[in-house]
Amino acid sequence: MGGNLGCHRSIPRDPTDLSCGKRKFSAACNFSNILVNHERLNINTATEEELMTLPGVNRSVAQNIVEYRDCIGGFKKVEDLALVSGVGATKLEAIKLEICVSSRTNSSQHSPSSLRRDVEHQPCTGININTATAAQLMSIRGLTEKIVRNIVAYRAEYGPFRSIEDLVRVSHVNSSLLDKIRFQVYVERSRTPSTNTNGGLTGTTKSQPSPTSFSLKSDDLDLPPGGPAQIISMRPNVDPPLGLRDGKPAVRLATWSLQGCSCEKANNPGVREVVCMTLLENEIKILAVQDLVEREALDKFCVELNQGTLASVQTWKWPRGVWKSIVSEKPTGHSSKGVSYSGFLWDSSSGIDLKDAVVLDHPVVNGNGNHAHPQLYLAHFLVGSVELTVVSVHMQSTASAGESSSKTHQSGEDKGQHLSPSIQETLRGEKELVVLGHFGSSPQSSEFDVLRKEKLCPLILSSQFTNISTRCPQGTLCLDNIWISRSLKKIYSGHCMVVREGLTNPWIPDNWSWGGVASDHCPVVAEFYINLSSKDMSRPAMAAVDRDMMPKHER
Repeated sequence: MGGNLGCHRSIPRDPTDLSCGKRKFSAACNFSNILVNHERLNINTATEEELMTLPGVNRSVAQNIVEYRDCIGGFKKVEDLALVSGVGATKLEAIKLEICVSSRTNSSQHSPSSLRRDVEHQPCTGININTATAAQLMSIRGLTEKIVRNIVAYRAEYGPFRSIEDLVRVSHVNSSLLDKIRFQVYVERSRTPSTNTNGGLTGTTKSQPSPTSFSLKSDDLDLPPGGPAQIISMRPNVDPPLGLRDGKPAVRLATWSLQGCSCEKANNPGVREVVCMTLLENEIKILAVQDLVEREALDKFCVELNQGTLASVQTWKWPRGVWKSIVSEKPTGHSSKGVSYSGFLWDSSSGIDLKDAVVLDHPVVNGNGNHAHPQLYLAHFLVGSVELTVVSVHMQSTASAGESSSKTHQSGEDKGQHLSPSIQETLRGEKELVVLGHFGSSPQSSEFDVLRKEKLCPLILSSQFTNISTRCPQGTLCLDNIWISRSLKKIYSGHCMVVREGLTNPWIPDNWSWGGVASDHCPVVAEFYINLSSKDMSRPAMAAVDRDMMPKHER
């Protein structure tokens, strides 16, 4: 072979051991202009052919890497590569020790071994453990939720860490774990986390916006360590909201299980943007929400819709409405984080008023002390000239929305909670009735015969999936649904959909990466022909508080 073809790289398997054996590559090319960090491949300057020398990277993946790199202007850290289609966390772990990130004009980075010997003189890379939020710390491979809580608690009690080695003072952090994460973190005490609740930066201070405080307003801010690869999200293009279907006035209502939504989750600007913009873009006027682990969490979305602190909400071209919310006084279900609540969001400026809302108690409990039947949350809304009864359901299921369970789906059976037979008596007197929410299994299950006996029919078929994840965006399970009474069929427009667009955001964590979904459930939307005339908007109704002024829930 000619001399120009013998260009195989020597890649150490362990970053602290540079004397390991060599690995050969099939591609023959000159790496002289891209090798940094002791012959690691610089993914910011590598060509497609050079990227294909990495294990598991074929032509298609290499093209995706180059296209994504050009789109974001270059990778800022190695972990950003997991966001590229075809890479992911698993493949990144296999090639992580063979790649590095440097600017396209400057490739001077220290090797991992020298970084370990002389930490204090190295450029700051990774996540600053003194300013990182819990969500940012969770992106560090090797840290569990429990350890992250311990780090945050230690930092709050004893102040900032003086060195990385101080982490061993935190409960459940030992020297072995420290060795695994030391190249992902750094310590810098001169910076302080941003306390500007409106996001952005004030004055000349270069503080780090965090996923729970950053408002996504500025396009030219430096990327904070541990944050996503891009700051600004892309929303779907939508037509102007007309509130019409075939020339007739129409109203849309929806259901959305927000998957253990706490105040911390609702404060994440990515989650807030996804929820609020989904309501606006899809012209949803009433939203039934399930799986709130904190009652105050729903208020965060209501305030955002009314005040508009996020750039995408602020720049919405059409009226946002005047939103109100209510949350059940009692728990209506259980989630992985404990008890959960249900609630409603509605646009009162559209001629929609809430008359009353109540949790339908079922005294029967199982051996664990939990309710054997779901606690339904019933509300009466005045929508134009129609009095609508909306019942929100949150049922437990054996398969989570993020998992595939073909056996459960095919059989339509589930060993989770079941609807109480007494629901028939409760719903029998209701005329314009909607039963919606997270049902835990497909509508063909015999557990829902109690609804069929009351002449209710589901709008979502078993073949339509309502769960979502970044790994399986098309879904695998039909868990959420909207059941309507026979009288409502007369005004049902025939338009029902499972929303899948715009449910991810760069600021939402996704395992060890970013760009996750706001919930593993999709919102389900149904539309009805109802005329919202102006004379209906001044009707007396249940006392409700506009959430732009009052931070507390209706009691």
